[in-house]
Amino acid sequence: MARLARLYVPDQPQHVILRGIDHQPAFVDDEDYALFVECLKMASRDHRLAIHAYVLMPSAVQLLATPREESSLPKAMQAVGRRYVAHFNRRYGRRGTLWEGRYRATVIEAERYFMLCSRLVELSPVRERLVSSVDAYPWSSYQHHVGLTLDSLITDHPLYWALGNTPFARQHVYKELCEQALDENAVNELQQATLKGWVLGSESWRDWAAQQANRRVSPLPRGRPRKTRDDDDQGPAGAQPAGTEAEGDASAAAPPPGDAPSSEAGRSGEAGSGNEPCAQRRQAGQATTGLGAAGTGASDGPPAQASGEGAANGGSEKDHPTST
Repeated sequence: MARLARLYVPDQPQHVILRGIDHQPAFVDDEDYALFVECLKMASRDHRLAIHAYVLMPSAVQLLATPREESSLPKAMQAVGRRYVAHFNRRYGRRGTLWEGRYRATVIEAERYFMLCSRLVELSPVRERLVSSVDAYPWSSYQHHVGLTLDSLITDHPLYWALGNTPFARQHVYKELCEQALDENAVNELQQATLKGWVLGSESWRDWAAQQANRRVSPLPRGRPRKTRDDDDQGPAGAQPAGTEAEGDASAAAPPPGDAPSSEAGRSGEAGSGNEPCAQRRQAGQATTGLGAAGTGASDGPPAQASGEGAANGGSEKDHPTST
């Protein structure tokens, strides 16, 4: 099954996770960490990828970044992987890949999830129990955001700038945010969206993102589509409304109105002879029947008892012969 293309929504940040294969270390000492940061800095500059937050841990990398172009993130991650993996394999005498498949990423609604994602990324060393204090971990962007260092890899997001009017005010507010407990339900929602590759945001924002990306940005609901009342009224595909089939059979069995005379004429034609019209054959038949009835009456009864016009005329002719 073909994999879906990477999601890209213009000017929207993405949360990125890159894991070491089988949870094996991808960084051994400070030289490895420093080289990866240098590779990431070069790739982000070459491919126009704005890095807002990052953390490097022994077996995982997390980024919060905004691609300026659709190919910015894929090309930057590819460039980092090629250079760093070649260094790591050469240094430690190994071969093959260093990462667990492709990187995972999701597009997030910045207004809702940017600060949550930035804090989650930078607090990961504490959550993974690598250090007890977040400001003691050198391989993340936390120290930059609270004013301990100036990291040239970082491009501050407008939402970070909105925290205060001065650098000191922004750093103070951000530090207070990181001291607050994270919403674990929101954290789990963000992590699942990143691992599965679907966008994370409100329903209206997802609709907007789907139009911008020109593709589906969230999974389809599982199972068959639910039936609506119209589907129930209509019945199975191809079914006719009740009574239609019976009426159709009845109309097919009954002959058309114009067929009855034709059938009668055909039966009369079979009884008659030649090519005489039906009306003439019926008249001839009636005349023949009348004559037969009259003849039968004359022969059965005595001449004096004959009734009708024929009997009266016969008496008249006998008593008064016509003179010639």
